[in-house]
Amino acid sequence: MARKLRVAIIGLGFGAEFIPIYKDHPDAEIVALCRRNKAELDRAGEKFGIKKLFTDYAELLKDPDIDAVHINSPIPDHASQSLAAIKAGKHVACTVPMATTIDELHELCQAQRKAGTVYMMMETVVYSREYLFVKELYDRGVLGRIQFLRGSHQQDMDGWPEYWPGLPPMWYATHCVSPCLAIVSEPGKPALAEHVVCHGSGRISENLIAKYNSPFAIESATFAIKGSDVAAEVTRSLFDTARQYRESFDVMASRVSFEWQAVEGEDPVLHTKGLPEGQIPRRVKVPDYAGRLPEPIRKYTGAIHDTTHLSFVQGGGHGGSHPHLVHNFVMACLGKQPAFPDAPTSANWTAVGICAHESALKKGDKIKLPDF
Repeated sequence: MARKLRVAIIGLGFGAEFIPIYKDHPDAEIVALCRRNKAELDRAGEKFGIKKLFTDYAELLKDPDIDAVHINSPIPDHASQSLAAIKAGKHVACTVPMATTIDELHELCQAQRKAGTVYMMMETVVYSREYLFVKELYDRGVLGRIQFLRGSHQQDMDGWPEYWPGLPPMWYATHCVSPCLAIVSEPGKPALAEHVVCHGSGRISENLIAKYNSPFAIESATFAIKGSDVAAEVTRSLFDTARQYRESFDVMASRVSFEWQAVEGEDPVLHTKGLPEGQIPRRVKVPDYAGRLPEPIRKYTGAIHDTTHLSFVQGGGHGGSHPHLVHNFVMACLGKQPAFPDAPTSANWTAVGICAHESALKKGDKIKLPDF
C-alpha cells in the first residue's frame, strides 16, 4: 500500500484517546468515526475535524475509503464487530478481550485466515514502558534464565457500564496473561499457553452473581507454556475486593528478577543475585521508549494523571503503550512488520482466561487450551 492507511475509530469513550495519535502518525489518517450517541459523535467530529460520521456500524463497513477499523466498543460487541469487519475486507484492531467464548475465537481466526487481512488485539501491557524495559533486559541476557512468571490485574469495576457487573474476573485477563507469554516469545514464534488450572476465591454480592452465574471475587490461575519448563500464575479481581488499580507482572529469573511497582507512582524493582541481602533490591527508572516511534507521535508516550477515561484525554495512558500499539498496527497493515499479537496469538491469550474460568467453576480441573 503506497498511500496512508485510512482508519475509522469505533467507540469514542476510551477510543477517543487514539484519534490524535492516528492523526499525527505519518503513515495513517483518520477518515471516519462511529458512535451510537449522535450528539457525542458530532462533538468528536467537530473537535478533530473529521467529516465522515456514522451511528450505524454496518453502514461504515460499506465505505470503500476505509482500510481499517479500530474497535473500542463494549466487550460483548468485540467478536461480532471484528468478524463483520474482517468479512468486509477491513483490517481490524480491537481492544481486549478478543471475544468471550471459544467458539467466537475459532470463528475469528478462521475468518482472518480466509480474508488475509490483519487482525491485532490492542493489548496495552505488552507495549507499556515497564514491559518493554524488562523484555529488553531479557533479550540482552541480563535476567538470565526465566524461572517463573506472575501477572496480576486488580480493578474495582463498581459503577461501570451495564455489561461489567458480575463479569467473571478471568474473562478480562489478557492484561496479566499477555506479558507472561510475550516475554518468552521469539520473532515469528509466539509463546502459547497449553493448559490452565484455576481456583475461584471469595464471593461477590448476590445481586452481582445472577448475570453471569459467577460467584468469585478473585480468580487465580496457573498455566503451562507450550514447549517450555516455565509456568505462569495470574490473578484477577473485579468486584468486592479492596485494591488500588494495578496491571502488573513479575519475572523470577536466575540472575536478575523484576517486580512491577506495588503502588501507583512508585518505581519497579530489580533483584540482583549474589549481592549482600540489603543490596539485592533496587528501584529503577524506566525509560519511555519513545525513540522506537516516528517523531510526530513520540509525545504520546508521556504519562497522564486522569484515569477516569473522560473523552479526549491525551497522553501516555496504560504505561505509554497507545502510540506503540498504533504504530505496530499501522505498520502491520502496510505490510512492513507482523502484527503482534496476531489473530491466533490473541485467541490463545484470551482463551487462557475463558478456560481458567471454566476450571474455577469445576473446582480446579485442568483445562487444555484449543489450538487456533
